[in-house]
Amino acid sequence: MRSTSAEQGRAQGPIEHLRELWSNIARNQWFNLLIFFIALYFFIIGIKLMGSGFKGLNTVFGSGEDSFAEILIEAVSNPLVGLCIGIFVTAVIQSSSATTATVVAIVAVNPSFFPYAIPIIIGSNIGTSVTNIIVSLGHIRHPPSFRRAFAGAMVHDFFNVLAAALIFPAEWLTRIITGKGFLERLGEWTASALVGSEGAEFDLIHMILDPALEPIKEIIEHIGGWIHPNAPTFMLMIVGIIILFAALMFITRSARRAIDGKVQKVVDRVLFRNAPTSFLFGMGLTAFVQSSSVTTSIAVPLVGGGILTIQQIFPYTLGANVGTTVTALMAALAADFTGEGGKFALAISFVHLYFNILGITLLYPLRKVPIYFAKKVASYMSINRKMAIIFLIVVFFVIPGSVILIDWYLL
Repeated sequence: MRSTSAEQGRAQGPIEHLRELWSNIARNQWFNLLIFFIALYFFIIGIKLMGSGFKGLNTVFGSGEDSFAEILIEAVSNPLVGLCIGIFVTAVIQSSSATTATVVAIVAVNPSFFPYAIPIIIGSNIGTSVTNIIVSLGHIRHPPSFRRAFAGAMVHDFFNVLAAALIFPAEWLTRIITGKGFLERLGEWTASALVGSEGAEFDLIHMILDPALEPIKEIIEHIGGWIHPNAPTFMLMIVGIIILFAALMFITRSARRAIDGKVQKVVDRVLFRNAPTSFLFGMGLTAFVQSSSVTTSIAVPLVGGGILTIQQIFPYTLGANVGTTVTALMAALAADFTGEGGKFALAISFVHLYFNILGITLLYPLRKVPIYFAKKVASYMSINRKMAIIFLIVVFFVIPGSVILIDWYLL
């Protein structure tokens, strides 16, 4: 019996050794930084593949160059529907980065969709806060912690909702009166100033991406051609979306592991000591991990545990909102800024940036308002904790989903 146990120990030894070795490698900071940059590379490849697929849809849906754009425009001709699509899709996939990157890819190949993409971008800002609320539910069994954590999650949500409530109607009222919204004009002017009316092409992007991008496209087109003449178009989109999501997952995980253990040590001593520092930390961390959901979710347990206050994390969440716009700018970079499509891809990414900057400018002086509402709602939810789950489902899924379905049914 002892002999058998010894043999099993020797047999399992190499396996355990390999597991321990891999565990050490996976925690290594430099290894995770390497994974981060590889994932970033494939993130841009995913966007390029999606762009090729969306471009092919013009042929699938008709001979007109903007035929696919016309279908999209008809679907989101009501700006409220576009806003709800942004909220619903982002809440389902829990990634505003993926939503905005997809929108940028669509605009790059269908520039006429640009003004109709603005509500979707605004809606994605609201939908991304669903992750914070889900994280706060981890404290639901302990009312005091849950009250603090839920307030920490809701302050981000209330800021985004209030910013949308102020800017969204103004944007579309301006568009009705003048023919173009003010965010639409700002985005277009900025893109034109940076790349000109005809756009500019960066050969360096092709030199870096083509060694991996072209073989992938050839394989997809070859396999899709066997199935159906239109299959490569849809396969390019599907593979592009899969690569984009997988890359975002690796970007997020590798970035978190690269900084794991260091953030919480200095979080209350240095990074949240004042509003500017907190804002810059939120912006920088989000730009690094490419996910405002991750950045703000890190803070929710710290608020729940009483380490941070809601007042401390408010500027941090605002910084996260600005930092997340880097994803859209990267997606626009993948469009090479070539021609009108590239220019408007850059324009929609700047719309995302301007929306967040304007929201901060308007609401930071009134910061007591979202903080007050967040605390009030959290106090109620800590007493009626089941209502927190109902609130999550209704606000992020039922209401926007119903608006989309009603509009689709009426069409």
